[in-house]
Amino acid sequence: MAHSAATVEIPVETKVEPSLLSDYATLFKFRVSTMVIITAAAGLYLGDLRSGLSPFHPESLYALAGITIVTAGSSALNQALERRSDARMPRTARRPMVTGRISLPHGLILGFLAIFLGSLWLAIETNLLTGTLTLLTATSYVAIYTPLKRITSLNTFIGAFPGALPPLIGWTAARGLIEWPAVALFAMIFVWQFPHFMAIGWMYRDEYRHGGIRLAATQQPITWAARSTVFQALFYAVLMLPVALWPSFLHLTGMPYTIAATILTLGYLWYTIKFASILRDPSSPDSRVQARNLLKASVIYLPLLLGAMILNAQGRVWF
Repeated sequence: MAHSAATVEIPVETKVEPSLLSDYATLFKFRVSTMVIITAAAGLYLGDLRSGLSPFHPESLYALAGITIVTAGSSALNQALERRSDARMPRTARRPMVTGRISLPHGLILGFLAIFLGSLWLAIETNLLTGTLTLLTATSYVAIYTPLKRITSLNTFIGAFPGALPPLIGWTAARGLIEWPAVALFAMIFVWQFPHFMAIGWMYRDEYRHGGIRLAATQQPITWAARSTVFQALFYAVLMLPVALWPSFLHLTGMPYTIAATILTLGYLWYTIKFASILRDPSSPDSRVQARNLLKASVIYLPLLLGAMILNAQGRVWF
């Protein structure tokens, strides 16, 4: 049946542009930054307890504020450097620096100011070691890891170093020096990252390849990419067990943490073993399902592990 033009309503799709506040949340990678702050807070908390201080006293909160500011600045500079590759990937194509909602000078000024002021704040409010480590972390993330993503798949290994430093920085903010418990915290985050990143890389391998990002998952042929991805994920998932138990040997935690860490890490390993099933048919849609399951397991595992450590810090049974 025909309708007259006067009686037909043609729906018009309207796109609501994000607000400046939401653009800043994207620019500063709010979700990723939250995980950084959680790991740094764990290091601060444990360092305060080791010093006999009340956890999260005002000085600790000042330190967390500085770490947060530097993390935000690093994310902004990362997106400034990656705006062209981001434009070629659907999941990042709407980022504010890609679309021009935040200009390049705007993003660069925010990034550099945040890193400089945040590091200076930490050097003044905590100690010079913490300020220096934070500045080195931001510099290595932006100036070394980010450019290497388009050059070599080794960028994942190199990027794991700045990615694992936040809990160590939290510890030095509380204690003023690097000690073995801080190294153990660093090692935990360092090793945890690999199954986590292998899962992300496999989930978005087509986008990363199109964006020019070199990862184990973007290698050719796909069978070799699958083998490399699975090998790294499994190797570090197995290594995670002794690393997760290291704090107990350092008497940072007690037996309840040891039991919890063993159970949680075996669960993490189980999901990594299931992820290895992608070797049977790397191009199958099920391979992305297994990668997504491992990713979910990784983001649940780490907060639970740190939570168990905090609850049983210095052998005190609080649960």
